[in-house]
This record gives sequence, C-alpha cells and structure tokens, in this order.
Amino acid sequence: MTAATHSSLFPQVPDSADAVLDGLDPEQREVATTLHGPVCVLAGAGTGKTRAITHRIAYGVRAGILQPSSVLAVTFTARAAGEMRGRLRQLGAAGVQARTFHSAALRQLQYFWPKAIGGAMPRLVDRKAQLVVDAAAACRIRLDRGELRDVTGEIEWCKVTQTVPADYGPAAAKAGREAPRDPAEIAQIYTVYEDLKRDRGVIDFEDVLLLTVAVLQDRHDVAEQVRSQYQHFVVDEYQDVSPLQQRLLELWLGERDNLCVVGDASQTIYSFTGATPDHLLDFRTRHPGATVVKLVRDYRSTPQVVHLANGLLAQARGRAADHRLELVSQRTAGPEPGYTEFPDEPAEAEGAARRIRELIDAGVPASEIAILFRTNSQSETYEQALADAGVSYQLRGAERFFDRPEVRKAGVALRGAARFGGNDSLLDEAVDLPSQVRAVLSGEGWTTQPPAGSGAARERWESLAALVNLAHDFAAAKPGATLGDLVAELDERAGAQHAPTVQGVTLASLHAAKGLEWDVVFLVGVAEGMMPITYAKTDEQVEEERRLLYVGVTRARERLYVSWALSRAPGGRAHRRPSRFLDGLRPGSTGATGRAATGGTGGVERGFTSRAEAAPRRVQRSPARCRVCGRTLTDAGEMKLMRCEDCPSDMDEGLYERLRAWRAVQAQRSGQPAFCVFTDKTLMAIAEAVPDGDGELARIPGVGVRKLNRYGVDVLAICAGQDVAEAERDA
Repeated sequence: MTAATHSSLFPQVPDSADAVLDGLDPEQREVATTLHGPVCVLAGAGTGKTRAITHRIAYGVRAGILQPSSVLAVTFTARAAGEMRGRLRQLGAAGVQARTFHSAALRQLQYFWPKAIGGAMPRLVDRKAQLVVDAAAACRIRLDRGELRDVTGEIEWCKVTQTVPADYGPAAAKAGREAPRDPAEIAQIYTVYEDLKRDRGVIDFEDVLLLTVAVLQDRHDVAEQVRSQYQHFVVDEYQDVSPLQQRLLELWLGERDNLCVVGDASQTIYSFTGATPDHLLDFRTRHPGATVVKLVRDYRSTPQVVHLANGLLAQARGRAADHRLELVSQRTAGPEPGYTEFPDEPAEAEGAARRIRELIDAGVPASEIAILFRTNSQSETYEQALADAGVSYQLRGAERFFDRPEVRKAGVALRGAARFGGNDSLLDEAVDLPSQVRAVLSGEGWTTQPPAGSGAARERWESLAALVNLAHDFAAAKPGATLGDLVAELDERAGAQHAPTVQGVTLASLHAAKGLEWDVVFLVGVAEGMMPITYAKTDEQVEEERRLLYVGVTRARERLYVSWALSRAPGGRAHRRPSRFLDGLRPGSTGATGRAATGGTGGVERGFTSRAEAAPRRVQRSPARCRVCGRTLTDAGEMKLMRCEDCPSDMDEGLYERLRAWRAVQAQRSGQPAFCVFTDKTLMAIAEAVPDGDGELARIPGVGVRKLNRYGVDVLAICAGQDVAEAERDA
C-alpha cells in the first residue's frame, strides 16, 4: 500500500495557497516555499518527500508563482508519476506534467520527429527479448532463459551509460560488472541487435532517450521550444538517475537553474541498470548556489524499526554511506523487530503464513501485510504456504489494477448504469451509491462473501470488492455523489494508475517494494548467499545489498519480522547462517560498531552565489537581523537571541528560571555540563519566544532537530506552565 492510499482517500482541496502549507514540518515547508534556484532535498525513508515536493509545486501554482503548464515533474515509474498527478489534483494544481523520463521524452520525440528528422517515427517495441534472441541466433550463439535476461540487461546498461559495442569489454570491467558471457560475444550480439532494429524500422525504450538527446543537441530551435515550454523542473528519486537521463535533464534545463531534485543515496538499489547516486552527491558541486534541505523526521515507522534501519547503515562503507541520514522516528513506540531461525525454507514459509493467519484473525487487514524477498524465485514457496493457510495474496509487479479484465468489464458496466440506470431493474431497490455499485457488480461476479480458496476466482472477487469498498469511501467523503461522479473518479484514477486497495497479503521482491509501505512486513530469506546475494563480490556490490535490506526494513510501519533458514530443503545440511548485515543488531549477535552519520541531521543549508565563494566550503546564510531595531547581527550570542544585547528584552524571567532548573536536572542525569543541554542564550531565546509547538521551537537557533526530539516535549510543557523540573526531581 502506498502512502497516498493509506491517508484520506478524498481530502478537501485547500482553499488558498497558504493552506497548502498547513501540516508541513519546518524542513518540508522550506522545500515548499523555496521556488527559485537549484534546490537539493536529501530525504530519508518515510520522511514525506513526495508530500514536500507535491506541496512545493501546488504552493507555487496556487500562489501564482508557477504556471502549471511550465512545470515538469519527473520520476521513475508510471505508478509514482500517477500518484504525483493524483496528489497535485487533490491540492488544486491540476495541469502540471508529472511523467517518467521515458514518457516525457517519448512525447517530445513524437511531436518533433516530423520537424527534426522527417518521415514516420519508427515503431516502439514493448519488449526487446525476441530481438536479442534473433541477434544471438545470427551470431550462432544460443542463449538459455537466464542468459537471455542477463544479456538483455547488459545491452540496456550499455545504452543508458552511452557505451558503444566496441567499448563494452573495457567499460564492463571498469564498472565491475560480471558479464554473463564472453564480453566479445555480448559486444557482437549488441552490434547485430542494433542492425536488426534498423532493418526492421523499430526502436526500444533506451532509444527514446538517446534520440531525444540527439534531437535536442543537434536542433537548437527544438531545444529552445522545449525550454520555452518548461521553466521549472522537479526530479524525484534522483539517486537513480543514469548518465543518459542526466544528459537529457541538462538539455531540458539549458543555462537555467530552476531545478529541484529529491533523493537518498542510502536507497540506491538500481546501479545494475546504470543508476548512480553521484549526480545527487555532486549536486552542490555543480550548483554552488543550491539550497540543500535534509528531511530526517520519519513519519512512517516506529522508533524500533527506525533504530534497526539506522543500525544497518551505521555499519555501511563507501561514498553513499558517508552521506547517510540518521532518521528520527516521529511515531509512538511499537514492538521490537522479531528474529526467527528456521530449519529449512518450507518451514520458514509455513511459519510466516501461520503468523500472518494469526494477525489477520486478530484484526490486521491482509492488505496491510507484506512478505518481501530478495529474488522472485522465492515467491512460489510463500504462495503455497499462504494458500494452505487460507490467506489471500497478491503479487506485486503483476498486471496493473485498471488493466485487469474484470476491472475493465466492471468499468463498462458502471458506465452503462450511470447513463441508463433508470431502465435497469437491478437498480430499482438501490437507495444510495454503494448499493447501486453492489447491484451492478453483482452481475459481474461480486458476492457478499468471497469464494473459497486463493486462485483466479478469488483474485477476480478481490478486484471487484476493491471497487465496492472505494464506492463506500467515495460516498462517505462526498455525500450526494452519483454513479456518474464515481465513474469520473475511476477514470481519473485509471489515468493516474491510482488503484484502490486490494485485500490480500502482498508478495514482492525487495526491488519491487521500493516506494511502498505496510503496517506489517516479513523480511524472509535474510541469510548469507541470499542477502547479500551470492554474486555480490565487490565491496560496492555488497554495500548495495545492504542498502536493499535497508529499503526492506523501512517499508514497515509498526511490526517487522526478520527470518532465515539454515537449509534449503527439509533434511538438508544446515550450512547457512544469518546475514552478516544483522551482526550486532539481532539479539545474541556481535559485530562491528557503527559510525556517526556524517550526512547528519535535518535542516537547511543555503548555497553560494559563485564558485569562487564555494572554495572555503562554508555555508553562506542570510544575514541575521535584530528583531527589535533591525541591525545586522554578527555576534553568535546575539544571533541566538535574534536581537542586540542592549535592545529591550521581552523575556519571561520566571520561565527562564524554570528552564534553567530543568536544564540542571537534565545535565545531572546525563553526566554532562549544563551548556551541552542548552546554552544560556538559547534558554533566553526560548523564554522570549515562548513557543507553543514544535515548529516554533525548532526555529529558535541552538535547538536543532536532535535536541527538539530529545527535549522538545519537556520544553514545550514548561512553556505551557507545567512544572516539569519539579517532577523530574521527585522522580
């Protein structure tokens, strides 16, 4: 389930631009209101990055600063792009283009082809496997199914890294890639593959990007026309950008810098496709004037889940690890992650299914549970175990919801009923929208009780049940809505691929789970040889496996179960051991201690206006001015107070003394000097501002995210008149 579907399904459109900012934390608000110049958002898992960037776009549009048609928001999957369009529509910012790189490039290529190249545009092939088979056959090379997949992947990697066939061998060796066949054979297949495409008049998905880049490079008039259309760019999941996508982005931008990128180097898990976090990590070098905003407040997961996620990355090495963000959970405490060892894989699957059955019987919705594994080949064992336990499930990455035959047929039936319902006897006794939908879908196979088992019939029923549930939510959110209104909503959702929730446990690979979240997550097969995978040989490959496990951990909101099996089959030799990534983290294990997060805490860093200013590597901030007389402040103490020392103070003396008494207790309990809790100047600033919420307290210099999370509750309670310090002494 995505964050979008977990929140209110039909929220009210904000009534003003300022209302768009309601509910954002200080860092998210900074993202939303910094609308000019380069902006880099470093966003940890669960920190609300999609919320921040969609509110940024919506705020700019609603405030009249951005024209909807001038904004291009780019992400990596059609689902994510659809979700972004749906959120923008709910915020009153319809008309903004939210697309994948390929979709945006294809649209431009189709439009400009007659002008830039002439003639008919070649046909786009959906799958390149048959072309690769034919190319290999022409080279007298026979590929089995696994080799076909791997060779196809190598060709795709070559194209996104702009590697020509003659350079494949050296380039693959330099990148540390393990070629599935002799590099000379792959180069030969790649050469013939390109020849076959040309002979047959077809192009593949990578060609869409390559050709768009070529047109924009060679035809300045076309490039200028594109740039006149799009003035502002937002790129999500920037850590997954390939060199080819980065080149396309640069051509879209030209000499401008109205660019906002969002990413997390610790979630780089697609380097095998050519993705690299270097563009994200080097953003400040390329754009010295950039504003960098770090989002570390995790609104998704409990402190226990976040602690495990931070612990995983604390042991990481490499450049991405050097820039990791340490998450701070904003949720109440939950159960500790569970760790279970099983004798074999079938026993592990049965154990997971048994626990899931118990959770569902206890009231946890099946749609809020997921089983995540490293490879798709692990799925079958869990499908069988769930079926044996009478638990319905759905495979992530299977056919999209609105493309399912039963959903398409249901849509036709609902549309017909909306138009001609007065003549439909099925609707004679239907008194409201939900009952109308139930009546119509009963003719398509929906029943009040699900069919037995977990096969195709159950899957069809689950799809129709999702539409029935959506009708209930829609009617509750919009009283008086008609069947025609619901059909219009379904059309909007189909265009955005914003599917309703399907009841059933989700089975997914760790890669397919990126961007999703559930209340309960089972991470299975977390053993050496599977996590990290056997073929992860280099240090960087192993570190990517660690990041993949981190992504899996951070999918869980409340409960996390981690398991592994000692052998593959019953009676097999118990030679496996738990993943090295769990060393020092699971109970009873020992391992290396972690490092502090140099990527640091949340906050905002202002950029430099020129590269010359960037040389000292200091962060330039806006000048601080006295809030009483307006004079520029240079003294650190005055900057904390936000006033000159000799300007009149409106400090609450009693509050200041209560804060000092509370600080003394905290310092004694932690065994550190009082100024390490808060300095006198910070306490004075708090006593002058008398904040009444996290946002106001966070804006006081000297507080920061760490101290806000550690001491914020106490400080705000004292500001509200509660004697926390006295309570501490009595404790």
